[in-house]
Amino acid sequence: MAAILGCSMMAISAPVAAKEKPKKEEAAKGPSISPSKAFIPAAKKMEEATKKKDAAALQAAVTEAQGVASSNDDKYFLGFYTLQLGVMTKNEALQAQGLDMALDSGFVPASDAGLYNFYSGRFAYIKKDYPKAIQRFEAAKAAGSTEESLATLLMDSYLNAGQVDQGIAIAKAGIAAAHAAGRPAPEDLFVRPAKALQAANRTDDLLDILTLRVRDYPQPEIWRNTLYILLQQVGGDKDLNLDILRLMRATGAMTNRGEYLEYAALATEAGYPGEVVALINEGVAKNVFPKTDERFGPLLASQTERAKADHAGLIADAGKPGLTANAKAARGTADALVGIGEIAKAIPIYEALAATDPVAQYRLGVAQAMIGQSDAAAASFAKVQGNRARLAKLWAVHVQTKAAPAAPAAAAPAPAPAN
Repeated sequence: MAAILGCSMMAISAPVAAKEKPKKEEAAKGPSISPSKAFIPAAKKMEEATKKKDAAALQAAVTEAQGVASSNDDKYFLGFYTLQLGVMTKNEALQAQGLDMALDSGFVPASDAGLYNFYSGRFAYIKKDYPKAIQRFEAAKAAGSTEESLATLLMDSYLNAGQVDQGIAIAKAGIAAAHAAGRPAPEDLFVRPAKALQAANRTDDLLDILTLRVRDYPQPEIWRNTLYILLQQVGGDKDLNLDILRLMRATGAMTNRGEYLEYAALATEAGYPGEVVALINEGVAKNVFPKTDERFGPLLASQTERAKADHAGLIADAGKPGLTANAKAARGTADALVGIGEIAKAIPIYEALAATDPVAQYRLGVAQAMIGQSDAAAASFAKVQGNRARLAKLWAVHVQTKAAPAAPAAAAPAPAPAN
């Protein structure tokens, strides 16, 4: 921090402290700064010591100046040279003190206000003085600071000060700005708000942030973390839990035996043997469990036989006139067709039901996404209402990001529960 501050601050022209009065042409350019008569001798010593990089001499001159500084002009000069002393000696307390003295004098040039306020806020943030950090960072922002970490530090200052809504607003603005510039937003703009929202038990707002996060960082572990939180929220709705696990599978986020067991149990109970067979074969292929697993082995055998017996009937049912007269049975047929990979045959059934069946509307989007109809899927997901609206947004993000390269991600903000 001192190195950055030193490089930045030493690039600023030192005030010419020896001048008692500015020349008329200089005064015409803007407000002038003139030390008091009693302060001038100490000001000259500070300036000379700074030019020579003589820390001991500068320390003595600063001490002398502290005893005679009276006007805001004096305090600006004293702050400036106290800052230089802090840079020379790598003393962050002096750097912070110098910045504050200069800022409080009211004479920091407008061109430097963003820089001074940013670093003053940074020092306050390090000391966990969040109200002061907020004040300085807001001033830096107003002064046009372009420091890359400003938005993150201001956001985190608000969060740590307990002003969660203000912090979230800054995070979302920063995320939107990054997206407008065509780049992923910094991870901290997602992770830190997520932690604050989780601590506040604001699950809906937490999922809003995590949905934005998987857009920029669609790695399987981040999908897994997000979908586990959603699983916890929906409770005992088995049909909805199955849809969440399906998205977990689609995003490559299923990583352990327990997740496959839960999925297989729900799909078996719902009557989708083809889907169970495909799921178990996938788990074996990914070395999540062996084909001889004591639970999956017998289940694979029984569901394989059932799937073979059902296959011809499903294909025949898909072409029957009047199938959609019984909406529940029709949706079950479409779901089973998707489970055996006959997605194209399922889509017309879902389309016929979608206007009056929110679940069919949602699963229409999933089916379209699975066969690469990205635009149609996005349009279908946008129409989903009810308890699958959140899941539809996440599927839409998956469709949008599937072909795009993912930004490297840090660890997920909240660990998934043990299985």
